[in-house]
Amino acid sequence: MAESGKNKTKSSSPSSGFLNRSFTMHAPMAESKVHLFFKNPPPLSHNRAAPLSKFHNSMDSVKGKVKKLRSLFESKPSSSSSTLPSPKESCPKPVLRPTKSIGSGFINPTIRLPGTEDRIVVYLTSLRGIRRTFEDCYAVKMIFRGFRLWVDERDISMDAAYKKELQNILKVKNVTLPQVFIKGKYIGGADVIKSMFEMGELAKILDDFPRRQPGFACNACGDVRFVPCGNCSGSRKVFDDDEGSLKRCFECNENGLIRCPGCCD
Repeated sequence: MAESGKNKTKSSSPSSGFLNRSFTMHAPMAESKVHLFFKNPPPLSHNRAAPLSKFHNSMDSVKGKVKKLRSLFESKPSSSSSTLPSPKESCPKPVLRPTKSIGSGFINPTIRLPGTEDRIVVYLTSLRGIRRTFEDCYAVKMIFRGFRLWVDERDISMDAAYKKELQNILKVKNVTLPQVFIKGKYIGGADVIKSMFEMGELAKILDDFPRRQPGFACNACGDVRFVPCGNCSGSRKVFDDDEGSLKRCFECNENGLIRCPGCCD
């Protein structure tokens, strides 16, 4: 039994010695490799080194540009500060020139409407075909009504003769509406009347005109300035007893209307 135990110990000792020898043989080699790796690390490949060099080059160029910009901005205040006046120096005061009043002179005093020295005449239209024109005409009409003045409104849509009359006065074929005449003198269109009204010049010009009662309206035409013709009843035709046929009525216009005798005479 003792011999068998000795044999077992002998048989086990060579295996442990073999293991110990393998460990002692390979362990120093592994440690030497680790030390070599940390002491002499492998060089980076060319593909990884190239982007890093480009990055450093770009950073250097950016730094150079920043320095140039900084030098430009730092040099500007020094040059401009010499040209700026000191706060102690008195700055020249602006000279205010008097502006010319619109009401002091009419737009074109050479253009006159004879026979209307005692009234306000407005050429306008009551049709809504062109929205801007209708709004301008309505705005001018409301401005004069706000002063409670009687205005000779000449609607070219109700009587084409007014359009020809305005063309002959202004000597223009294509006229714009509205057009205003005060005391026989030509004033202008909607823009002129609006600006004069806002500046208070229009009220000075209209001081001499009599005012009407608030809410006053003509009983005959309702401030439309036109009524149907009494000769043809608005049909524009009359019967001729001598010839026994219908003829054109010469007392009314193309629409069978005449000027209101109650407010336009």
